[in-house]
Amino acid sequence: MTTSPAPSHAGYRFPAEVIGYAVHLHFRFPPSSRMVEEMLAARGIEVSQETVRGWGPRFGREIANGIRQRHRQGGDKWRLDEMVITIAGKKRYLRRAVARDGFVLEALVQSRRDETAAKRLPRKLLKKSAGRRASMVTDKLKSHAAARKEIMPGVEHRQHEGLNNRAENSHQPTRRRERKMKRFKSARHVQRFVAIHDPIANLFHFPRNQLTA
Repeated sequence: MTTSPAPSHAGYRFPAEVIGYAVHLHFRFPPSSRMVEEMLAARGIEVSQETVRGWGPRFGREIANGIRQRHRQGGDKWRLDEMVITIAGKKRYLRRAVARDGFVLEALVQSRRDETAAKRLPRKLLKKSAGRRASMVTDKLKSHAAARKEIMPGVEHRQHEGLNNRAENSHQPTRRRERKMKRFKSARHVQRFVAIHDPIANLFHFPRNQLTA
């Protein structure tokens, strides 16, 4: 399997550090490109909002892929949850898997929420974790139980709304961006956003047991 080469910074007026900083701001927080432009200007960096907007999709995936390579995958407990997104009047389902400590492991946009659709996310997780099986926490959607029974038989599966708060909270930044943009343009647009946003957000995530007073 071949991967496309990382985009080069050659020919750009700004160094990779500045571009990376702008992309981090754009995807980690909900400000508009204009606000990122103003935040950079406050640090003596003059760059237009159009340039910031173009850096996002061009360099964001490169940054996200680098974070994924360094970040541990899996863990001993997976929390799976979904949110509904309306695009052009049609419902789409964004499924997320979150580790015990709150790190987002994977996100997937789908057009259905049946058993076949529910199998895709656990399969991706197993592939990335080299087949290591973990316990699962989900809501009471029946398709989760059916998918677990086929893909990970014997693995502990707890279905309880109150136990899945970390997975539910992981959707909040997407909701904020959805409101900011007045809805996403397409399922591909959502997938591209979460593929870049979630790894970057993981960098700023500090589990409660690691925080000190």
